[in-house]
Amino acid sequence: MFETQDLSIVHHPAGEYNPIMNSSSNNEAATSRKRRLLRIGIFVLAILVLGVWLLNTPAGLLGKADAVGYAVCHRIDLRSFHIGERPISLCARCTGMFLSAFLALVFYAIFRPKYGRFPPKRVMLLFVLFVFAWAFDGINSYFHLIPGAPTLYEARNEYRLITGSLVGIALATMVYPVFSQTAWIEWKNERVLGSIKELLLILLLAAIVIALILNGNPLILYPLSLLSAAGVLVLLTIAYSLLMIPLLGKINKGTRWRDLIEPLTAGFILAMIQIAVIDFLRFQLTGTWSGFHL
Repeated sequence: MFETQDLSIVHHPAGEYNPIMNSSSNNEAATSRKRRLLRIGIFVLAILVLGVWLLNTPAGLLGKADAVGYAVCHRIDLRSFHIGERPISLCARCTGMFLSAFLALVFYAIFRPKYGRFPPKRVMLLFVLFVFAWAFDGINSYFHLIPGAPTLYEARNEYRLITGSLVGIALATMVYPVFSQTAWIEWKNERVLGSIKELLLILLLAAIVIALILNGNPLILYPLSLLSAAGVLVLLTIAYSLLMIPLLGKINKGTRWRDLIEPLTAGFILAMIQIAVIDFLRFQLTGTWSGFHL
């Protein structure tokens, strides 16, 4: 009485047009093409920005490091360590801060890969004390610039270097877990610093670097000056990468560093633009690449 409707799946012979499969394939190809164009565009822009900056800043490695420091530091001659008669790229306080932050980040990347938890409260409390010491010494140092202003002790580059180093370690230790939680698919639920003993190891490494700087050997100060400038670039790149990761749809998408090339490169571009803009404005105001004069 009733005709049975054939509900069997229709099989398309090889080579026959399948609109659903072809549409999906076209979408994937278009998406892949857009990603390649975006990656190429980011790399080209990075080369252009870096090239323009390199062509318009002082010559030599130390000259380029000076231009990086010029964007974030007063570079006052008397408050900087020297290679011969030449001040290094950052003042004593900034040298300690950015150099220690850079070394701490490298340490964490090697020995605490993808760790995403903050230190315990007792370590965080020490970080608060580090920031307080840094601010206190900075205020006391600033008062030395004001004739007749009361000061508690003589401001010295050694104190600036030490307090800057303490804050640099704290800064790196706070930034690293945020980056891990944002970037990696399987970030580790482990503390980047689990105890005060582990913090003491980082402080020991910082103390060795401080001793090397205070030694004043030009052969040591030269590479450390370059590394301190690299610390500025690394911290700014990470900060801007944390903004670019969600914009590029890369939140918790990375399994290895090469997966983060686009957001890291985009972060580097923004870091270089910030440095270039500040360099330009400061040079227009002062007409010199040297630091401020007391």
